[in-house]
Amino acid sequence: MSDDRDTTDEFNLLGDREYIVTEVVKTSRPKGIQSGDWYRYTIEHGSSPISGVRSGSQKSVRLYAKEFAENLNLRALQGYSAYAARRLQKK
Repeated sequence: MSDDRDTTDEFNLLGDREYIVTEVVKTSRPKGIQSGDWYRYTIEHGSSPISGVRSGSQKSVRLYAKEFAENLNLRALQGYSAYAARRLQKK
């Protein structure tokens, strides 16, 4: 039996500050949705986890979450906040 959890251990340039996908698990469909498989993904960054739900296969949701995390990491490397469309102030 395969585990629905996805734990990654990838090389990163941000060290402990990198956003990584830590979990992709099957979940119930949102209220009012009649069909389809839904998965909850979690992207972690220190004490700031980001969770979301998406329909599709586990593989497609995992790919979506990894791309989302990579985009957040690119923003951070360029000096932008992942939470707002503004530059972080450098001290």
